[in-house]
Amino acid sequence: MLYLKKISLFQFKNYGSNSWEFTEAVTGICGPNGTGKTNLLDAIYYLCFTKSYFARQDTFSVQQGKKGMRLEGLFENNNQSFETVAILRENNKKEFLLDQETYKKFSEHIGRFPCVMIAPDDAAIVVGLSEERRRLIDTILSQYNATYLEALIQYNKLLQQRNSLLKQIAGTGQHDITLLEAIDTQFVYYGSIIYQHRKKFTIEFIPKILENYQLIAGSGDGISISYISQLNENSFKDLLKASLQKDMLLQRTNSGIHKDDLEITMQENSFKNRASQGQRKTLLLAIKLAEFSVLKEQKKVAPIMLLDDVFEKLDEQRMHQLFYIVCVQENCQVFITDTHAERLSNYLKKMQVNFSLITL
Repeated sequence: MLYLKKISLFQFKNYGSNSWEFTEAVTGICGPNGTGKTNLLDAIYYLCFTKSYFARQDTFSVQQGKKGMRLEGLFENNNQSFETVAILRENNKKEFLLDQETYKKFSEHIGRFPCVMIAPDDAAIVVGLSEERRRLIDTILSQYNATYLEALIQYNKLLQQRNSLLKQIAGTGQHDITLLEAIDTQFVYYGSIIYQHRKKFTIEFIPKILENYQLIAGSGDGISISYISQLNENSFKDLLKASLQKDMLLQRTNSGIHKDDLEITMQENSFKNRASQGQRKTLLLAIKLAEFSVLKEQKKVAPIMLLDDVFEKLDEQRMHQLFYIVCVQENCQVFITDTHAERLSNYLKKMQVNFSLITL
């Protein structure tokens, strides 16, 4: 079993210097809004992913008015302990250590401690822009597929370089595209790797989502999910060649796997336009449970589950399904936030699980 035994926070978000030990598989984190419940979950996520779930820049995770931060976590996996330390120094240089050894690349840490977060803003996965669904796929695949993660890192670097070069060409009026062609060779190579892995992944992932939805809702509601990619019909090399003039005119790359999406329909109409609030919540829950399932299969250990503010977002039926699966059925560590300690305590007692409460 993967287990976080202890965590220490220094100058992380609203925390000055705090530490907690976790003695039960299920931990409730309770307190009024604004006391730092979500921030504590984010600190756990940070130690698993080397970055915040919510903040795009590390500096946004530093306590206001301070410089630098430090997180420490003691994980246990298969009876072996691992000490993890994340440091953001005053000069904003970041370091990440495992058992006092500094990682040369943060990507080496991704997937060592698999983790799934369910947070209120996750609704964007089912009704938001395609970027949200790509990030979902990337987050899952990166935790167990090092080849995919490395290809993704290289692809994103090349995409930035390519877009910068397109702007430069437009600004100077130069038409020598030798450098662009050199970038495209690598761009096609890494993009094709990502496409093949995403295609294989979605073949396995999508049926899990639909199965979970049926289980939670008692009906499939005519929902269909498809992996959409420009590479489904064309080679990446041909796509880049065909869109070159458009790319140069718009000064950005219009073809590639950075345009991929999961298309969600309900009764052959757009899901986000047709679905009720309940159906949206059910689909999000089905996606997250599918994420949990895939990671457990691939990593041979149940991920740590982080549940933020789910009482406010889910009805009784969905709450029961979620809690039964993660707290009873699965052998995993769960962290749950709630504004009402008594409500959470009573619910967990009803589920007959051992738990501890942290009150902020």
